[in-house]
Parts: sequence; C-alpha cells; structure tokens
Amino acid sequence: MPNVNVVDMQGKKVSTVELSETVFGIEPNAAVMHMMVVSYLANQRQGTQSALTRSEVSGGGRKPWRQKGTGRARQGSTRAPQWYHGGVVFAPKPRDYRFSVNKKVRRLAMKSAFSAKAQAEEIIVIDSIAFDEIKTKNAVAMLSAVGSERKALVVLPEVDVKAVKSFNNIPGVKTAQVNELNVYDILNADKLIIAKDALAKIEEVYA
Repeated sequence: MPNVNVVDMQGKKVSTVELSETVFGIEPNAAVMHMMVVSYLANQRQGTQSALTRSEVSGGGRKPWRQKGTGRARQGSTRAPQWYHGGVVFAPKPRDYRFSVNKKVRRLAMKSAFSAKAQAEEIIVIDSIAFDEIKTKNAVAMLSAVGSERKALVVLPEVDVKAVKSFNNIPGVKTAQVNELNVYDILNADKLIIAKDALAKIEEVYA
C-alpha cells in the first residue's frame, strides 16, 4: 500500500500514513476520468447563446426585385443569410449541455484520480490546517513550506472560513471539502494537499 509522509504547516515531518489501497492504489482508468472531466466542463456551460434565424429577423417580406431580366442574381428576401442584417444559418439557441454519469463510473473516476496523484507522488498530507487569522501571507508561507509553489487543491475536513479566505487570493489555489471534490480539480492541480482528518473522510467515503 502507498505510504506518504505527514507534515505540519511548517513542512516538518511528524509521522507517516498508509493510504488505502482501494482508493489510492488502483490502476487509473483514463477513459472514465476523461468522461468525468468532459461532464464537469459541459455542466459549467451556461448554454444561453442565441441568434436569430431568417424567420425571426425583421423585414424581408417582399421579393426585392423580379425574378428575371434584371441581370442580377435571383433573390427571394432581403433577410436571407447572405444579406446584411440577414438571419444566421443554423443559429445557436439556448440549450442545456449537461449530461449525467453513472454512480459507479463516478466513483471509479474519483479513485482513479486519487491513484494517479499517488503514483505521481503529488499528494501532500498535513496533520492539521488551521489559521489564527485571515491572512494570505500565512497561506503562502504554508504552501512554500510544504513544497507547493504552483497550482494546488487544498482539501479541508470541514468549512474553515479563516483557511478558505486565506487561500482565496492566491492564484491557482483552490480549497474544497471532501463532499465538493471532483475529478477535474484533482487532475488540474499540481499538488493535492489533504488535511489528515480529510484523508480519513475520503477513505471512508470511497473505500
């Protein structure tokens, strides 16, 4: 089973923890992870784009000139797509891009994402993440101490306003509770920083 060091907020090793084989030790399934990422991005789309077709734009009720004898191309309406102020061909209309993924596939995708991070040694376990005050400087210092200089996903066991607001202003850093995790955020982060209590909850949910 994979083992990782548990460090404190100053980056000092305090112990080790054995990760669950069923959550962090499976062979990652790229296909289901791709499906979940596509689903996540599709679900973020508003789908509010809209344009008018030739039947919806105003005007164009009269044939602009007679069919034959003018030397010009035949035209039936001044609101055909090739005309200025004409309608749009295959105009986009509001639609819902969402699609659902089976529960078993979602679970497999989450475990695959966790396992991929474990194999890449991109998981950092911290014994406790807590701040005395809301201060971005303290959050930056913690990330630097544990070796996370770029994009990171910080997983908290529960809502901690001081911690969340301290991380909020750092570009590329996101916070989430266990029930908010998704495959896209996990794979998109360079480092997955997990509080020890949150790790126990993850294993409880997905084991």
